[in-house]
Amino acid sequence: MSTRAKVAAGGVAAGVILLWLLPFWAALLVMAGVPVAAYLLLDPSQRRRLRGASRKQLRR
Repeated sequence: MSTRAKVAAGGVAAGVILLWLLPFWAALLVMAGVPVAAYLLLDPSQRRRLRGASRKQLRR
């Protein structure tokens, strides 16, 4: 199993646990807020690099 697959499986498991423990709106807020907060914590140069990498992957 690749590293990306492990991360994806962990994310799905965390989402299911959050939906089970918290009300729907709170779980949705956490699941959407964590990636947004992580993106906002990046430096502008890291954000540029991330956007560039995403575009290169889409061109393949």
